[in-house]
Amino acid sequence: MTAEDTQATEAVRTAARAARAAAPSLADAADGAIEAAVGAMARGLADAAPAVLAANEADMQAAADAGLAAGVRDRLRLDAGRLKAMAAQLEILAGVKSEPSSRKIRDLPGGLVLTERSRPVGVIGANFEARPNVVVDIASQLVKSRNAGVLRTGSAALRSAIALADEVITPALAAAGLDPAAIELIRMPGKAAAYALVREPKLIPLVILRGSGDSTRALAAEGAAHGVRTLAHADGGGVLYIHPSAERAVAARLISSSLDRLGVNRLNLLLLDRRVWDSWLPEITGQLAGLGIRVSLPPHDHPLGYEWALDPEREATVTVAPAGGPAEAAMIANDETSGLAAGIAAGDEGAAAEFLAAYTGTGAFWNATTRLLDGFKLLELPETGINIDPVPGPRGPVTFRDLCLRQFVVTPA
Repeated sequence: MTAEDTQATEAVRTAARAARAAAPSLADAADGAIEAAVGAMARGLADAAPAVLAANEADMQAAADAGLAAGVRDRLRLDAGRLKAMAAQLEILAGVKSEPSSRKIRDLPGGLVLTERSRPVGVIGANFEARPNVVVDIASQLVKSRNAGVLRTGSAALRSAIALADEVITPALAAAGLDPAAIELIRMPGKAAAYALVREPKLIPLVILRGSGDSTRALAAEGAAHGVRTLAHADGGGVLYIHPSAERAVAARLISSSLDRLGVNRLNLLLLDRRVWDSWLPEITGQLAGLGIRVSLPPHDHPLGYEWALDPEREATVTVAPAGGPAEAAMIANDETSGLAAGIAAGDEGAAAEFLAAYTGTGAFWNATTRLLDGFKLLELPETGINIDPVPGPRGPVTFRDLCLRQFVVTPA
């Protein structure tokens, strides 16, 4: 273990112990205190705007000096409009009623009753990309779910994250009468802290991994090796299949709305039915070119589901390929992509039903953009990430409602 690894381990353990000690203040709090804390975060974004924007400006300058890609810098950037949008989402979250913490299942023989209870996990870790808005997204979700947390962000956003933690999150918790140590931020730059975060099963049994690519997959594997459960979203671009029955205007709208920004959960693979390949392809490639998108056409020199969002030099690219019909298109989406989301453009209800029945991914769409899978667009709630695991558990946008444990309690009636 290197000196940096040792320092990272100690930083994570110190933060986790502080969060664990503070966790009961969230678990035992009245609903009003939880709502007040999230509401105070919303107001704090306005009050602390000068300090937060100054810290973000320093991050942006450092990112430019380091030559970070334009897409990365855009996700890093904060401004008055983005702070206002963040605050609006927090206000909505604050007003969402908490789920009942228990419900009766049934009466048991012998004068007993079975109840199901939802309990907080305790301390949840979160590792996420250099996007400052995610700091308050995840912190608010954890508070709403009554879980303490240890957060770690990409080094490029560390100044912004510290400002948000110190000027917004900590004061909001204190103002609501909650222990401000419940949400801890790792303030050490470098990836060693990310790995340390997924090696502490006793202190941090669950870690949310946001981001994409090999680094997220590696962290998930590291967590599994140390007995830490993870909710990970390692890859994810959307698929759009265009059926011959689709209206061209509808298909064009879906293409443009699926490319409103680059990154994960954008149009990555476009499947065009073979029956309209020759007649529709020029119009589609022309539209993509007009959007500033490069088209990768057959024969491809890459896997069909290649994730362009993970290729900073070619992220403004969409793969276009033929498909023999709805079932084949769904099979391609199942087998060749991450399984995040796929949609069909079609006027034929039978074709749409065939596609939707065959596709097994996280989100399936008919004449609607796969970008709707983002948590706030879909559920009107901020998300901690989008989980695409093909096993039981929270799948799709993960919100505060998913961050709990089920407990069965048997008592006398």
